[in-house]
Amino acid sequence: MCHVIVTCRSMLWTLLSIVVAFAELIAFMSADWLIGKARSRGGVEPAGPGGGSPEPYHPTLGIYARCIRNPGVQHFQRDTLCGPYAESFGEIASGFWQATAIFLAVGIFILCMVALVSVFTMCVQSIMKKSIFNVCGLLQGIAGLFLILGLILYPAGWGCQKAVDYCGHYASAYKPGDCSLGWAFYTAIGGTVLTFICAVFSAQAEIATSSDKVQEEIEEGKNLICLL
Repeated sequence: MCHVIVTCRSMLWTLLSIVVAFAELIAFMSADWLIGKARSRGGVEPAGPGGGSPEPYHPTLGIYARCIRNPGVQHFQRDTLCGPYAESFGEIASGFWQATAIFLAVGIFILCMVALVSVFTMCVQSIMKKSIFNVCGLLQGIAGLFLILGLILYPAGWGCQKAVDYCGHYASAYKPGDCSLGWAFYTAIGGTVLTFICAVFSAQAEIATSSDKVQEEIEEGKNLICLL
């Protein structure tokens, strides 16, 4: 019989696990890792004030995606084209970014699996006599290591030709040149930190769901157990 056990710590861990997985996935898919230097609609750097040039915009570049101004649209607000610049894995601009994509993809896959399993921990707390919380915490720690490797390698690819086109000739490994870092990069870093927090917090969730109070409730025959 399934005993549904809900505690504040286990619910918080479940919610954080889901949030972290989605945050890392959205960051990975985003084109807003690097924000390029200002350009005019024609693709050149805008002139100074009073130069009569069109309103400048900032193209963005991700690991495999980019956002640029659509030169064919003149009078619409949503005139930015976003999508993958690489049609295959081999077309990703840098070997370092290819490695980043692999490490992040593996880490995100593990996080998504943990997020899925975490939903069922309210009903199933162990499998093969192993605590699901402890196993998931270990997997989250491993995922965090993959994410760290990917984030360390990513700036090494700033010297590739694609990044130079967006960030100017001063761009090089670990130097973004005229570019600034976008929200996706910071989201990926924040998600990595939260991943390790989740890994540590999983132990607290395990303690909460295996406490003496929970065992007493189970022995009393209760199927739904809610504790603060």
